[in-house]
Amino acid sequence: MTQLHTVQVLGGGSAGSSAHVRSLAAGLVARGVRVTVCAPASLEHDYDFLGAGAHFVPVPRRSDPAAVAVLRAVCAAADVVHAHGLDAAVRTGLALGRQRRAPLVVTWHTRAPAGGARGQVLRLLERRAVRAAAVVLGTSSELVDRARDRGARDARLSPVSVPGPRRPVGSYENKARAELGAVDRPLLMAVGRLEPDRGYATLLDAARDWRGLDPVPLVAIAGEGGERELLQRRIDAEGLPVRLIGRRDDVTDLLAAADLALLPSRWEARSLLAQEALRLGVPLVATRVGGIPELVGEAAELVPYGDPAALARAVTGLLADPDRRRRLATAGPAQAATWPTEDETIAQVLSIYDELTQSRPPRPGRP
Repeated sequence: MTQLHTVQVLGGGSAGSSAHVRSLAAGLVARGVRVTVCAPASLEHDYDFLGAGAHFVPVPRRSDPAAVAVLRAVCAAADVVHAHGLDAAVRTGLALGRQRRAPLVVTWHTRAPAGGARGQVLRLLERRAVRAAAVVLGTSSELVDRARDRGARDARLSPVSVPGPRRPVGSYENKARAELGAVDRPLLMAVGRLEPDRGYATLLDAARDWRGLDPVPLVAIAGEGGERELLQRRIDAEGLPVRLIGRRDDVTDLLAAADLALLPSRWEARSLLAQEALRLGVPLVATRVGGIPELVGEAAELVPYGDPAALARAVTGLLADPDRRRRLATAGPAQAATWPTEDETIAQVLSIYDELTQSRPPRPGRP
């Protein structure tokens, strides 16, 4: 029997989609599948797909003829091609062309909010991506509905799981708090790129209210992005208790040391921060958007997006209520236990690959 060969394609590679592809590659290789990952070279450095047993082909995040040609050459030998995210799906569709020899699976991990002319272009790209796919997997029910609305032939829910974080020992947590200057004050952690849709402007608005608390909580935001200078100017000008700590390799350790995790985003599907916070038993305050309510259930405090007063009240209330924090700390791991495991996620994807390849006639040169 011929070994199944799948090509996994990443575009920019959000933390969630990249971690999922790394987990998926390792699980598929362990089950005897040959896996090739096509992604920007920086993602191999960050996620070590080669260490998972996959082949790796660097492909820049571009749709120029050279990049598309590399994808086309790699996909020519594949039994199933699996693109992760809108950018990867569009470029992979171009590479496969109309006479595609291998079925295309697309996992839709998130969506980019956009209005006006940009929104029209985005909708066009979404239609192109999902209509090229044999199967579209949405990581939340909202994304499944969106894919169907855009014309997907077959859209299914696939609430992907990524490896659970290991909680560090208490001594490291104390060290992390000391480094950030939060030994004798509450530590609030937010993680993600410094971009408008992450809701950090709202977070800074809320932080003004926390200046009156005793002790004043410290907000640490881990991540980099185009809004760093703007956010830092506001922090300095308004004297806000917020630190931008840049991109960190020890985010899990810092999160485990926090009193609360904050997720003020405009939209999320299966936020990696939310998953890690609940698994670690760190109480979470998040916006009631996208797939977040479906993901966290009753195990987090949810507030409207863009409402600094609601965010400030939720945080202040939790800091003043240790019993509520303890209940959330217990509810988080219990909610996480209801999510699909890595093995279940991999098994679902492999069953889809089998379904698509077994319904096709053998390719030339194959038994």
